[in-house]
Amino acid sequence: VQLQASGGGLVQAGGSLRLSCAASGSIVSIYNMGWYRQAPGKERELVATIDSGGKTNYADSVKGRSAISRDNAKNTVHLRMDSLKPEDTAVYYCYADGLEWSTERLGPAGLDAWGQGTLVTVSS
Repeated sequence: VQLQASGGGLVQAGGSLRLSCAASGSIVSIYNMGWYRQAPGKERELVATIDSGGKTNYADSVKGRSAISRDNAKNTVHLRMDSLKPEDTAVYYCYADGLEWSTERLGPAGLDAWGQGTLVTVSS
């Protein structure tokens, strides 16, 4: 299974952005999808997640100015962030877990996939 992220770039402080991620491949089912980020010199941290039923979870740092959504039929997840701050600058990674089809096992196997990352730079 592959995750392809898009939507990063340079944004001015106070602006908005929308990140998108599409999962493709031998997907059986996806439970959780989400976004994590890693700023220079820092560990990767959770931004927001959404489960297959639409339940969302946000980091305190983005709560109230972010919205995560997904399209289960298309296996896509989107993140909109408003009121961007310079401290939002990071590489953003999309994530998905669930089940994929294993050709080795000829059956479902655990899925734990990360996208390639997309850089978001917020200028002050």
